[in-house]
Amino acid sequence: MLRIGLTGGIGSGKSTIAALFAAQDVPVIDADVIARQLTLPGAAATIQILQTFGPGFADTHGGIDRQRLAQHIFSDRKARARLEAILHPLIRSEMLHQMKNLDAPYCLLVIPLLIEAGQQDMVDRILVVDVDERTQITRVAARDNRNEAEIRAILSTQIDRVQRLKMADDRITNTGDLAQLKAQVETLHRKYLASALSQSSNR
Repeated sequence: MLRIGLTGGIGSGKSTIAALFAAQDVPVIDADVIARQLTLPGAAATIQILQTFGPGFADTHGGIDRQRLAQHIFSDRKARARLEAILHPLIRSEMLHQMKNLDAPYCLLVIPLLIEAGQQDMVDRILVVDVDERTQITRVAARDNRNEAEIRAILSTQIDRVQRLKMADDRITNTGDLAQLKAQVETLHRKYLASALSQSSNR
């Protein structure tokens, strides 16, 4: 099975793109969805995170207060490294487990920090969702009610646009309307199906 790694900076539109691939019946495994499941009340990762960072980072239900924890780790590099050391191996393990149960020509792995975390070995091709920084800031401010300083702190933890595009095998430009996005996804979908068929016939 061909493995496509979908990545992009914050606010680039990864979730929208993933939904468009899912509408083509492509299996989608999303690292952020898994991370949310891992940090539900009582989950092993939740317990470990609260032991590491303190009970003040729990929400009212005993899960993780994601917004408060995000504010903390994006202002403290060491804290971010501690969180990643807890979550990244668990997320990777769960993604690999879910892939084993798939029966499809190809799947989409949505990994925001695919390149930053050095997880290129998990995928066969890297698909980057590309937007300019100002668009990212505008979208995240509207979506998450964050100020520009907070958003720039997050952006500073991610590789820049030029570096990301250098790593891309494929690119979707997300500056147009939904019809333009659908057209790009449909083109790539046909390409990936052909590549998966070629990969399968060569085995």
